[in-house]
This record gives sequence, C-alpha cells and structure tokens, in this order.
Amino acid sequence: MTTEQQAQLSEAQIAVHWREEEYYTPTPKFIGQANATDPDMLTRFREQNFPGCFKEYADLLSWDCYWHTTLDTDNAPFWKWFVGGRLNACFNCVDRHLTTSRNKAALIWVPEPEAEATEAITYQELYRRVNEFAALLREWGGVHAGDRVTFHLPMVPQLPVAMLACARLGVIHSEVFGGFSGAACGGRAADSGSTILVTMDGYYRNGQLIDHKVKADEAIDEARRLGQEIEKVLVWRRHPGQYASRSAMVEGRDFFVDELLDGYRGATVAPVSQPAEAPLFLMYTSGTTGRPKGCQHSTGGYLAYVAGTSKYYQDIHPGDTYWCCADIGWITGHSYIVYGPLALGTTSVMYEGVPTYPDAGRVWRIAERLGVNIFHTAPTTIRMLRKLGPDEPGRYDYHFKHMTTVGEPIEPEVWRWYHDVAGKGEAAIVDTWWQTENGGFLGSTLPALQPMKPGSCGPGVLGIYPVIYDEDGKVVEAGSGRAGNICIRNPWPGIFQTIWGQPERFKQIYYEKYCRDSGSTDWRDWPYFAGDGAVQAADGYFRILGRVDDVINVAGHRLGTKELESASLTVTEVAEAAAVPVMDEVRGRAVEMYIALKPGLSASTDVQDKVTAAIETQIGKIARPKHVWIVADMPKTRSGKIMRRVIAGISNFADVGDVSTLANPEIVEDIRHRIQAEKLARGEVPRQLTPEEAQEIKAFGHAD
Repeated sequence: MTTEQQAQLSEAQIAVHWREEEYYTPTPKFIGQANATDPDMLTRFREQNFPGCFKEYADLLSWDCYWHTTLDTDNAPFWKWFVGGRLNACFNCVDRHLTTSRNKAALIWVPEPEAEATEAITYQELYRRVNEFAALLREWGGVHAGDRVTFHLPMVPQLPVAMLACARLGVIHSEVFGGFSGAACGGRAADSGSTILVTMDGYYRNGQLIDHKVKADEAIDEARRLGQEIEKVLVWRRHPGQYASRSAMVEGRDFFVDELLDGYRGATVAPVSQPAEAPLFLMYTSGTTGRPKGCQHSTGGYLAYVAGTSKYYQDIHPGDTYWCCADIGWITGHSYIVYGPLALGTTSVMYEGVPTYPDAGRVWRIAERLGVNIFHTAPTTIRMLRKLGPDEPGRYDYHFKHMTTVGEPIEPEVWRWYHDVAGKGEAAIVDTWWQTENGGFLGSTLPALQPMKPGSCGPGVLGIYPVIYDEDGKVVEAGSGRAGNICIRNPWPGIFQTIWGQPERFKQIYYEKYCRDSGSTDWRDWPYFAGDGAVQAADGYFRILGRVDDVINVAGHRLGTKELESASLTVTEVAEAAAVPVMDEVRGRAVEMYIALKPGLSASTDVQDKVTAAIETQIGKIARPKHVWIVADMPKTRSGKIMRRVIAGISNFADVGDVSTLANPEIVEDIRHRIQAEKLARGEVPRQLTPEEAQEIKAFGHAD
C-alpha cells in the first residue's frame, strides 16, 4: 500500500483493526458491599426521567431551603440547577458530620519526607481550622460572598482548609496548580480579579525543599502588567517558625498566616447560605488560544454531582479510607479529594510529594500503613509505578476494594497490571472519562452492575446521554467501528456554568458546533461538544481517542499549544513556534517545540535553552519540552498556516499524510530527515503507534 493510500484510509477502516478487550467482573465480596447494586437505578436515570432523576444526588446534601425548579433552561446554554435551593458547601463537607463523626479523620496528610510524621485532621479539627481562616479572610482580608481569592498552593492541608473557608463565606476560590509558574498564577489571578493571593513558602518535591514563595513576586508583577493589583499575600509556612524561601517578605503586602491566626484562635463564622447557582470556584484550564479558560462551577449542582458520583462510582462509604493520589490543583483533586469525599463524611488521604520518592514502593507503603481501601490515580502514575517497580505491590499487605483511573485513556496492558498486580485481582476498577469543565465523571462503568473492559471507559454515567457525531452532525452508530466527536446530549448538575468573563467564548467552544437552534430553550437543541474523539462499541462502551482541539495532555495536565507557542515567541530570536505532542512511555504525551528563527540568525543550543526557560517560567516545569528543534522553515499551507499535523507526524515517526498542497512541500523531507536522524542518534528508537495514537497524530492541528 502506498503512503498516499494509507493517508486516505477512513476512520472506519482504521477503527476496524481495533481489538475489543474481554470483560472483567468485580468480586462477589465487592458486589455484596457496594452502594449501587440495584439494577433499577439504571432505569431511574434514563432519559424519560430526566432531569428529576438527579434529585437522588441532591438528596445526599443538606439544604437550607429546598429548590423549586430542578433545571432552568430559560437562558440556554447557561443552565441553572436546583433553582430556589440554598445551601453552604462547607457546612455539607464539615459541620454536618460533627454530630456523628467529630473524632474521625477527615483528612490524613502524608508529607513527602518519610521521617516526618503523618498528620490526621479530624472533622472537629478541620472545623476549627476552617473557621479560624474564614474569620481571618473576612475580618482582616475584607472579602465577602462573590469576591475571588487566588491560591497557589501545593499538596498541603492548608489548601483544603483555605478552599472550605472560602466556601463557608461564599467567596469564590481559584487554585492554581502549585507546579505552574508565578507568571501563570498572576495571569489567572488577574483574569479572576483577585486582590488576595494565598501561597506557601516551600514544599517538598523529590526530596528537595522547593522555594515556592519566590513565585508570588512573579505573580504580582504579571497581574500588575495585566492591570490587576494583588494587594495582600498570605504565606503559609511549611515548617512552623521557619522560612523556606529566599524571597523577602514585603512589608505591608506579605504576611505569615500563622502569625495572623493568633488573633483569630477559637473564632467561629456562621456558614453563609448560598443560592444553588452561586459560583463555588474557578478552575482554569488551557485552551487553544493564549488566554486560559476560567471554568466557573456552581455550588448546589456541582456539590450534588460530585457527592453522587463519589458514592456510586467510587463506592465511597463513610467508614472507608480513600486515597486519590492526584493534585488538588486540578479538577480531580477538587472533586475527588476534597468536595466529594468530605460531603460523604469519609476519610480522604493527601500526599505531598512524588509517588516514586524515595522509591517505587512508596505508594504501597502508604496504602499499607493507613489501611487505604479505595485508590484513585492517573495512568501516568500507573505507568511510572509499573515501569519502576513492577513487582512492588506484592511486597506490601494492603487490599483495595476499588480503584479509579482518571485524566487520560489507559492502555489495556497497563490496565491489566493495575488490576492484576496493583489491585491484586481484588479491586473493581472504574476507568473514568471527564474534563475540568464537567465537574465529575461522564463516562464509566457502575462497578457492581456493569463489567469492566480494559481500554474503554464504559457507557455514559447515570443521567448522562452521550452521542458520537461526525463533522456533519450525523450520529455515528454504536458498533459501526467509526470514530467521531463525542458529545453529551443533555445538561447535568456538575457542568460548569460559563467561562469566567467570557460567556460568548463559552457558547462558541462548547455549543456552537452542534447547536440546532440558537434561540431554543429546549436542552435537546444544545448538545455539549467535549472536544474529544471517540468510538462506541456495540455494547455501548466508549473508547476515548484524545483531544481534537490541539491541547496536549502531559501526565494528565492539559497544556494549550498557543500558550506554549506564545511563551516560545518571547525569545527575541524566535520568529515562529509550533508545539506538538510526542508519545511518551511514562507521561503518555510530551511536548516537542519546533522553532524557526528570525532572518540572519543561526541555530544554537543557547536559543534552545532560552525557549525551554521561557516555557518553564511562563507556564511551569510540567510543560518543559522534551526537545526544542530549530528548523529553517515550518511546513505551511498557502495561506501561511503552520501544518502541525505534519511536524507531529515527523516527531512520532508517523505518516505525515498528503503534503502536496503545501506552499513549501520540499521542507517536509528536510525536517523529517534531520529530526528523525538526530532522534535515532540519541537512542530514541521509534515504536509502532497504536491505531488510537496514529489517529490522534493524524487529527492533530485540525482545530486550527
């Protein structure tokens, strides 16, 4: 078969070669104790019972005032859930558990240094800490319901305390992932209009005490450049009485939280009753334009949805010890470390550091010591643990009843290691598909009622009605073997309300593509476009193929190509930049940058280092490119658009497709020869891409 013929293979022809994996069923022991064992539950959440079916989730919460309208569609697609209802998220996660569970651990925090003591924070202690910090924010900080406060905090217990304190006041919190740069934090703080930044002096990563406070100075400078003044910086200290940063505390601006709290010991703050549709938090996620998207999540709908999915899909009981080995700086941590588990009154474990520090047995030692029985992590972590310590789980006496995987598709062979070795064949697995915008799971098996299938997330979760559309809006039928764009036909309580300050962008990105009638108030006319490609098997299970909008998923972290390219273009020598994904055995995907220099300049390692440094400074080390390639020119269309799919194909030793219509087709072979030869010289042996990976690379760049 010629290259041209291969390039013309349809999605259906490619998909036909995908192997459907065998089913796995949970153990009778798991089924016997599961929260969801009644098959009638699937019937109750069918479309004919929508939206009233979600009363089951809302009834898991304590309401100050009951709602009169389950779903208000009058201003479609800006959906409002449980309208008329009032509640407080902090009360639901803390106060209401005090009568029965005040001495039970709400959070167990494990520091990265193994010699440092683990900290168990009871619900009573959590109540005290949250109230004191809420009093400080209200009285000293002057914030009120609807104000925004930005956090730039690592995985320390002060983060959930700060989140819950804001929720108690009705203040909207916005946590920026601790690994992001100060500039990235400042940009998000400016976008949200925050005047207070809450940060930390330092934290441990791979055995090193990292200087974190230094990023606050960068954040303030960036926010000021964008027209927003951060007036106060609250600094938690990693070690009491010590200061872990080289950054000077600025008088009148920077304050140590522990010193301020001395004035609020024993203070209590009544939880502010909030409308169900009041914003709870902003979670920024990368987009395909330079400006990140501030996803605005509601109070009532979001909390109901994460409580329901935590109870039924993660099978969380109040007596469980549950560990989501992820970061609260991402939506997984908000939903499934803090709000979902605490709403159910369970014990949630937090770990500060790297899962493989000091060795590949660390995770399993923690699980054994704490008696963890539910484990939740990302495929990147699973791959890393499998690579560095494939037999380590067998050395430790822990027993999981349930395991979750989240953040990106998991390969079947990695899934089987997770089930057979990490889970010791005892745990049910849910392979979940969802996104920052969604609040909670969209695709997964209901563990006691639906069998597991490696490589597939499963059907839509309760009350979610997915569909796959082709580019013309026609349904791609289950079992056809054809891929398309996965969409959700209906709203759900956990869906974000809008993009902060950008309502038109919200409509354009998520609804415009398949909207049938822009004037309609019928939710059926507003399918939600998820931006992921998928294929649906005859059994109704979905296999997610990856992004269709040029966001690169590195270790579960979504990085926008435009952000990466914009950072590269701050280097004065750089004329053009293009970011592409390259397959990575540990992280799933890594970033490679292609750079074209301004006329008259020569390629040098100095320029490559500058590009790397610019990306690390403006976005964070998570975005560090695997390679920076300097090329004479970029492959372009006649209109001047860079053909990212072509260079993505080169980086992955894949077919670049038809290049005959390019303005400069001759450049492709030049780039291919040099880049691939250099990779081979470095020992980077290409491997055969899976059909899913090949399809992802083929589709990359089509959203431009």
